[in-house]
Amino acid sequence: MGRNSVKKLKKPPRHSALAAVVHIENEDDLFDLIERTENPLLLVLEGVQDPHNLGACLRTASGAGVTAVLAPVKGACGITPTVRDISCGGADEVPFLKVKNIGMLLRKFHDEGIQIIGTSDRGGGNLYKMNFKPPTALVLGSEGWGLRKVTGDLCDHLVSIPMAGKVDCLNVSVSAGVCLYEAVRQRL
Repeated sequence: MGRNSVKKLKKPPRHSALAAVVHIENEDDLFDLIERTENPLLLVLEGVQDPHNLGACLRTASGAGVTAVLAPVKGACGITPTVRDISCGGADEVPFLKVKNIGMLLRKFHDEGIQIIGTSDRGGGNLYKMNFKPPTALVLGSEGWGLRKVTGDLCDHLVSIPMAGKVDCLNVSVSAGVCLYEAVRQRL
């Protein structure tokens, strides 16, 4: 078969043209969604500012079947064209909500019986020994300072990802992927 006989494939449609599967506009919508979900898995991103990181987190959240991704109104990236592009459809599939107060949201999760697992280098727990089978909110900090102490204090568990090399931490979107897929593995 010669080079000229190879057909050029059409580009697939851009994911950003997809309509959102579930749209949430406020915390009432979020808690309605949680109530309708058999075993919610939530991703809370405390201050992720880089649109590439948010896009990658949304892409992974989509693949992992996350119920919703949440971020603070102040000091965090929202859905932008770059986020949509990087997410490869995740920004249009996974419900995303910016909330005024992450601390109050975590307290409400406690009231709903959702365990809260934060990632932190201060974490004494090993990610791979944590039980992700019950309803869970996974909380990751920002690119620069990680999880704030006040937020970590609201978590039921603080875990760290075991690191074997000289690098002492992972990028927030990589950490989200590692943690979310540990939850997926356990929930299979």
